[in-house]
Amino acid sequence: MSETLAASHSHVFLGEGHDRSERRTWAVIWLCGAMMALEIVGGLLFGSIALVADGLHMSTHAGALLLAALAYTFARRRAGDARYTFGTGKFGDLAGFTSAIVLAMIAILIGYESVTRLFAPVPIHFAEAIPIACLGLAVNVASAWLLSGGGHDHAHSHGHGHGHGGVHDHGEEHRIPTPEAGLVLSVFEDDHPPVFRLRTESGVAPPASRVLIETVRPDGTRQTFAMEDRGDHLQSVDEIPEPHAFQATVRVEGRGYPVVFEEHGHGHGAHGTAHRDNNMRAAVIHVMADAAVSVLVISGLLLARTFGWLWMDPLAGMVGACVIASWSYGLIRDTGAILLDMNPDSRVSEGVRRAIQQEGDRLTDLHIWRLGPGHLGAIVSVETGAGHDASFYREKLARFPTLSHVTVEVQRVA
Repeated sequence: MSETLAASHSHVFLGEGHDRSERRTWAVIWLCGAMMALEIVGGLLFGSIALVADGLHMSTHAGALLLAALAYTFARRRAGDARYTFGTGKFGDLAGFTSAIVLAMIAILIGYESVTRLFAPVPIHFAEAIPIACLGLAVNVASAWLLSGGGHDHAHSHGHGHGHGGVHDHGEEHRIPTPEAGLVLSVFEDDHPPVFRLRTESGVAPPASRVLIETVRPDGTRQTFAMEDRGDHLQSVDEIPEPHAFQATVRVEGRGYPVVFEEHGHGHGAHGTAHRDNNMRAAVIHVMADAAVSVLVISGLLLARTFGWLWMDPLAGMVGACVIASWSYGLIRDTGAILLDMNPDSRVSEGVRRAIQQEGDRLTDLHIWRLGPGHLGAIVSVETGAGHDASFYREKLARFPTLSHVTVEVQRVA
């Protein structure tokens, strides 16, 4: 006998700040479009083929950003379209993958042109080329500043803030229902070594002598934490070692209540893959690639003009092509993995496995994939002889904030 339960809710799985990212991308497109028109018109009026060439190059830059902007707009407008079974959250990853292919083609073209010029040098008009390269660098710096939100969102991606972007989710609290009163367990580390804090939902701390917390890490390491009374809450006497990924069992008068804590990183690794906006990442990489090439070109032109080293210009181009190819490879690898539904967060998988099997049930099948930035889908199959229904396991998995769409199948065994 089996029972299946899927959540009945919205299938909008867009990333946090989707509208804000969309506005920023359109703003950069207008900046690049204005610069492109200025360079082409100016080059035609003043007879500068170099200026016209740079304007045409800027058009490819604007075209790549246009792809990102259209992906944001389409995903937002079609977010409620029932034809998209799991929403439109992956449009950004599809656009990022396409942009990565374009970047790879640009790297190949730059590399080919650089090798050609190394063996067949052409005259360089330094008086025009250097100012144009400097102007292009300024536009790229301005574009990167706009895409990053004017510097206001740096902490969201790299800082020690709250929620999904920080080192540890200071706001992550686990509610533990008990016969006496609901308990709330959290990890506290604001300007303080990381410790457990436990309180009741009424704000009154339970007697410290009745409570112990035991942690079990993925490698099987166990540690017990005694608690001390701090007035309105209990706090562990010992600090919690890194990393903060474990199952914690709160023991009140011998009875255990297990919860699972997840480690939150700096936007890198598995957790960063689950939350990363690859559409914005692709747009930023286009800007950074252009800026890197501008810096290399300026350096090569200055050395060529000063010392007569004409080979420095194509050499700078080859270095730039290698840098762009490397960024393109990383973007293709990450977005391709998402489009092929690879598991984006192994720690969530392990946490789900522990949460399901902690009472003796058996996890027979588990699929986790990314629905959009910060949203994961999961299909869970469980064998149980304890008579639990699907809602019981859904409640267990509610502690994982990134699981936005969960389907549970329960198979009852004797």
